[in-house]
Amino acid sequence: MNYNEFKYCGLNVALGVLSGKWKPVILFYLFHQEEIRFTELWRAIPKVAKKVLLEQLRQMEQDELIIRDEKNGFPPEVWYRISEKGRALGPALAALESWANEHAAEKVDLLKIRRKVTLR
Repeated sequence: MNYNEFKYCGLNVALGVLSGKWKPVILFYLFHQEEIRFTELWRAIPKVAKKVLLEQLRQMEQDELIIRDEKNGFPPEVWYRISEKGRALGPALAALESWANEHAAEKVDLLKIRRKVTLR
């Protein structure tokens, strides 16, 4: 397989849709909440700039993984929710998590240790 063939390979396309530092975190929050406002999402994800978060959300909306709802009011509110196409990623993401727990356990355990230290 040459690069041009790989460019349109299903695995490459899927990884391209999911690539981005904040996309997995965004999906995590959207899988666990029916809807979330932009400002709530921004506050929930530490260290992400609003501009970067907005860019990642726009890419995910373009890829039809999420749905953006603008509710008129003063001030206008923007809400995000996961689409059916995005929800279909659930089993694949669960499989990736399972793989990490089994094959990258030392990194997962290190994260658990760090969380315990920072929570104290």
